[in-house]
Amino acid sequence: MVGRRPLGRQFGWLWAAYAVSAYGSGLGFGAFPLIAVLALHAGPAEVSALSAVGPAVGALVAVPLAPWVEFRRKRPVMIAMDLARFALMATIPVAYAFGWLSFVHLLVVSALVAAAKIAFNAAVGAYLKALVRPDDLLVANARFESTNWSSLAVGPPLGGAAISLFGPVTTVVADALSYLFSALGIAAIRSREEAPRRTGEPPARVGTLLGGWRHIMGHPGLRALYLNQILVAGLIMATEPLLAVLLLRQLGFPPWQYGLVFAAPCAGGLIGSRLARRVVARYGRQAVFRTVGTLRAVWLIGLAFVRPGIVGLVTVMAVELAIIINMSLYTPVLATYRLEHTPKHLVARTLSAWSIGQQASIALLTTLAGLLADLTSPRTALTVAGLLILTTPLLLPRRNHMPQHEPEPAHSDSRHTTTRH
Repeated sequence: MVGRRPLGRQFGWLWAAYAVSAYGSGLGFGAFPLIAVLALHAGPAEVSALSAVGPAVGALVAVPLAPWVEFRRKRPVMIAMDLARFALMATIPVAYAFGWLSFVHLLVVSALVAAAKIAFNAAVGAYLKALVRPDDLLVANARFESTNWSSLAVGPPLGGAAISLFGPVTTVVADALSYLFSALGIAAIRSREEAPRRTGEPPARVGTLLGGWRHIMGHPGLRALYLNQILVAGLIMATEPLLAVLLLRQLGFPPWQYGLVFAAPCAGGLIGSRLARRVVARYGRQAVFRTVGTLRAVWLIGLAFVRPGIVGLVTVMAVELAIIINMSLYTPVLATYRLEHTPKHLVARTLSAWSIGQQASIALLTTLAGLLADLTSPRTALTVAGLLILTTPLLLPRRNHMPQHEPEPAHSDSRHTTTRH
C-alpha cells in the first residue's frame, strides 16, 4: 500500500503541512464563486471572470517569480508563500465585516493568491526531488494526491454547511488559517538544504525566464503531456463556475448540496492515488498515460444532462466520480515523470512554466465558457466543453515519441507490449 511505505520524518513534516493547507482549501472549495453569487449577486459572466481573470493575472505575476524561486533555498520560499496567502485571504472576511467587500477585491486577492500558489508548488516540487529518493517519488506524489482528494471529500460539505449557518466568508477564514499552520509545519523541517548553484545568468534575462518552457517544448514526452494537460485542466475547470450558476441559481440547490455533489465523489481520489504505484508496476507508465489519460476526458459531457432534484445530484456525482478516479491515478504518475525528466537546475522553472500554462488555459477557457453561457445558457456551455474535451486524447504521447529510457513494467514481454501499446 502507498500509505505504508516509510519516507522519513522530514517528509512527514512536509506531508503534514500539505495536509493542513489542503484541508483548509477543501473547506474553502468554490468559496469565491459562492461569495460572488450569494453576497455580491454576480451573474454567469462575472463569476466566470472571477475564476479566470484572477488566475490569469496571477500566472503573469508568477513568470518573473520562477527564476527567483529557482535560485533560492526552497523551504524559506514555501514559508513566505504560505504567509503571503494567509495575509491575502484574511483581507476578505475583514472587508466583508466592514461592508467594504467588492468584486474587484475578490479579483485582486484571487490573482495574488494564484501567483503565490504557483511559486509555492514550484518550490515544493524542487524540494521534494531533493528530499526523497528517486524510487520514492511516485509514492510521495501519490500521498499528496490522496491527501488532496480526501480533503475535497471532507471539506466542501462541511464548508457548505458552515456557509449556510455562519455566512459566505466563513470558509475563507479557515482557508487563511490553514496557510499559517502550513508555514509552521514547514518551519519544523530540520533537514539541511543546500543553496542552489548560481549559473551566472541574470534572473531577468528572457532565456532564464523562459527556461522552463524551453525544456518542456524540447522534450517530446513532456511536450505532449503538457499540451494535453493544459487543455484537459482548462476544460474541466471551466465547468466549475457554470455549475455554480446552474446548480445554485437556476436549479435551486442549497449550498450544502452544491458542496456535497463535489465532495462525495472525491472518495474516488483515494482509490486512484493508492492504485497508481501498482498500476504502473503492472502495466507500465505509457499505458497509464494513454489509457487513463483518455478515460479522464470521456465523462465531462454528462454534466450537460443535469436535472433538478435527486436525479441531478446523482448525475453530477457519477460524472465527478469517474473523472476523479482517473485523474487521481494519472496525476502522480505525470508528476513523477515530470520530475524524473527535468534537470535539478530547471525544476522550479519547469514546474512554474507548467502551472502558468495551465492557469492561462483555465483562465482563457473559463472566460470563453462564461461568455458562451451568457449568450446562450450554462447548459449549452457545459455541452460544448464536454464535446471539446473528447478531442484531447489525440495529444497524448505515443510510445515512439517518448524517450528511449522510458521504464517498462518488470514483468513485460513482447505479447504484453504489443497489446498495451
